[in-house]
Amino acid sequence: MRRVESGFFKGTHPAMASISLACVVVFVAIGALYPELIGEHFSRTRDNIIDVFKWYYILVVSVFLGLSIYLVFSRLGSLRLGDDDQLPEFSYFTWFSMLFGAGMGIGLLFYAVSEPLLHYQANPFLTSDMAPTRRLQTAMRLTIFHWGLHPWAIYAIIALSLSFFAYRRKLPLTIRSALYPLIGERIYGPAGHVVDVLAVFATVFGVSTSLGFGVAQLNAGLHRLFNMPVGAEWQFGLLLIITLVATLSVVSGVARGVRFLSELNLWLSFVLLAAFLALGPTTFLLNLYVQSIGDYLQHLVPLSFWTHAGAVPAGTSGWQARWTAFYWGWWLSWAPFVGMFIARISKGRTLREFVLGVLLVPTLLVLLWLVALGGTALHHDVWQGGHLGKVATQDVTTVLYEAIGSLSGGALGTGLAALASLLIVTYFITSADSGTLVITTLLSLGLREPLLRHRIFWGLAVGVVAAVLLLAGGLEGLQAAVVIAALPFSVVMLLMTVGLVRALRDEAALLDRLRGPTGSPAREPTPFPLPGDPRSRRG
Repeated sequence: MRRVESGFFKGTHPAMASISLACVVVFVAIGALYPELIGEHFSRTRDNIIDVFKWYYILVVSVFLGLSIYLVFSRLGSLRLGDDDQLPEFSYFTWFSMLFGAGMGIGLLFYAVSEPLLHYQANPFLTSDMAPTRRLQTAMRLTIFHWGLHPWAIYAIIALSLSFFAYRRKLPLTIRSALYPLIGERIYGPAGHVVDVLAVFATVFGVSTSLGFGVAQLNAGLHRLFNMPVGAEWQFGLLLIITLVATLSVVSGVARGVRFLSELNLWLSFVLLAAFLALGPTTFLLNLYVQSIGDYLQHLVPLSFWTHAGAVPAGTSGWQARWTAFYWGWWLSWAPFVGMFIARISKGRTLREFVLGVLLVPTLLVLLWLVALGGTALHHDVWQGGHLGKVATQDVTTVLYEAIGSLSGGALGTGLAALASLLIVTYFITSADSGTLVITTLLSLGLREPLLRHRIFWGLAVGVVAAVLLLAGGLEGLQAAVVIAALPFSVVMLLMTVGLVRALRDEAALLDRLRGPTGSPAREPTPFPLPGDPRSRRG
């Protein structure tokens, strides 16, 4: 398994890079020439996948959450992801900033207001005699369910697998390394190439989906601020400009560009969050936050395994297909890129610190964000006679700005709308940066700093794919793409999980052998290779 030393593909595995490049070029060409055909094909494939595999998506994601919780309390919690004396590279604040920015930034801006409003109007748990307060709490419960522990559990398990094998077992920082306990040295052959290429495709479509949502919402915001026309050509222009800026940022690497923008994102998010808490119904929101935590935990297990069995509607006509199945597909398709990115920034953390940090801190912050923005919008509609629910039904891209307008008019409202637009741009850039770095890391067989030319090329390629998806089917086309991309890679994720469990079991057995009769360590455990570890073959 070697990287080529010359030519355009220098620094990458030629077969993987060639296949990935060819598939992207073919997709872009067909999508640009026959957008209706691509859109129709994606929608039909998405419907078929959800009809057959919805139960599978729900079960797989629940397994990841269960395993994450188990690992927090396991006796390997003090195991360090790296050498035993390894210190973390980033402070807690920087680490949490990058976790939040890479994990779901654009999506939270897009759905934090609209999703609770849409669930308040229609969901399978509503009854005709349900009081407004219960109806509102149900809407918040479903929204938090989609954005809470489950997606972060997916990220935690994949990132932990990558971190363990890269930093503890000294294998390449690639998806294939997590399969070493299952297939051994064959990870360096065709099987490993297929796994990493699948991860590249999932990343391309997962990131492109978020960028498409972001640019559609940004177009709505600029229309409100500067009367920019709303339309596909303007969205393509915005996509081009921001993709170029994102590509310049990714050139600077994680420690500079991505780190700076992630911290900026978090501070700007705090400002917008504080504005909603201060200008909105503050006491109501604080009560709703505390209440929603308990309500979410009370219903967590039933919702985790709920499949809406027996429902007549199929495909996208069913509520769960439009929401839960889409979200689980989105998070699964994001898993290789978010997991790889989290692994890159988490060297030196202990296993327990890692899982708790990835699972709980972003979840609590996301929950507060959803309550502040979504709760304000619901309060405005339910008790102040507002119209935000109608706006969300008509055009989901504009409802965030309408909610800001309901808080305050004049210069303050304009300033907050401008802040939201800036947040969309910065989250756009950090998502594109993270995805590009992961794609190039995979294609370069684990290089921590892939060559500049490849970062530039794939940064632009992700933006082009997002443009094609918008052209082919708009927001529905974006949703279809992630559900499709998630299916094949979810199988890889299950295999990675099995590999991680086996490796941790071996690690526990080693620690037992190293303990003396008193139970204290005979010596400090050190990183060790698996039997027959072929690290000398790493490119």
